[in-house]
Amino acid sequence: MTAHTAHASQTASRLPVIALTALAPISWGTTYAVTTEFLPADRPLFTGLVRALPAGLLLLAIPRTLPRGVWWGKAAVLGALNIGAFFPLLFLSAYRLPGGMAAVVGSVGPLFVAGLATVLLGERPTVRTLLTGIAAALGVSLVVLKAAGALDTVGVVAALASTASMSTGTVLTKRWGRPAGVGPLALTGWQLTAGGLLIAPVALLVEGAPPALDGRAVGGYLYLALANTAVSYWLWFRGIGRLSATQVTFLGPLSPLTAAVVGWAALGQALTPLQLLGMAVAFGATVLGQLRPRPTGLLAPPTPMPSPSGGRRPGAPLVARADRDRTHR
Repeated sequence: MTAHTAHASQTASRLPVIALTALAPISWGTTYAVTTEFLPADRPLFTGLVRALPAGLLLLAIPRTLPRGVWWGKAAVLGALNIGAFFPLLFLSAYRLPGGMAAVVGSVGPLFVAGLATVLLGERPTVRTLLTGIAAALGVSLVVLKAAGALDTVGVVAALASTASMSTGTVLTKRWGRPAGVGPLALTGWQLTAGGLLIAPVALLVEGAPPALDGRAVGGYLYLALANTAVSYWLWFRGIGRLSATQVTFLGPLSPLTAAVVGWAALGQALTPLQLLGMAVAFGATVLGQLRPRPTGLLAPPTPMPSPSGGRRPGAPLVARADRDRTHR
């Protein structure tokens, strides 16, 4: 099997994983519409709490597996980054900014992850990765730029901080992996529960008692806790375990693209030709971000050649394909 054929086979085998992982940001793209149309106003901490803690407790009850040893600390750190800080900051930006502007800031996530992966995972970003990240941000900007309006400083800072928090959590999740015998369901439950417990006291101190909820709000919170969080985060962390950090984060632009489609289909928001062009650019960047570089140079598989040394070409690299693949999973 040639290097090109093997590379194509690896890419094809990952398509189902990529497709399932993509369902997470697609679901998150509905968050803006649900927040503004169904939920009580100006309650970002309460909304983050209700979204995280019930989902985390539900997922914990299924495998009934708790962290052990150092994983109590790791689960707390990941829960703080991916949930405890990310959720309140996300909802704060959603309340204070048009969904489009928050999405523009969030679209720099792939560039954040590329930089962090260099430091924490030893994944040197390629020129293609950087250009694809810029293209993704540009495409998202074209889709939502008209909704920017006057900038709210607190909202912009919250959106940027939420992106940095989630990007760091994604890279650390990839770096630390999972304990032996623990599946993504348990890992997701640990993080959602830890994040929810971190949010709870802050929500009580800052926002006071929970607000009165009508039927629309209850339905909105149920959707966010179950489909938008429990299922989506399980798919997301499952994907992190099977794909590279860069591949996963390049699925992120699907969230603002979904938000734009939902706004058009459900809220009557028109899409201009420029926005459609931006959607095409962002989607193209998402697809390109899933293509892994072909093995070249020292990472290319050795070509067997008859020789007096037992069939291996003198000076051929000893890096086996299986070993190389394990280092990139």
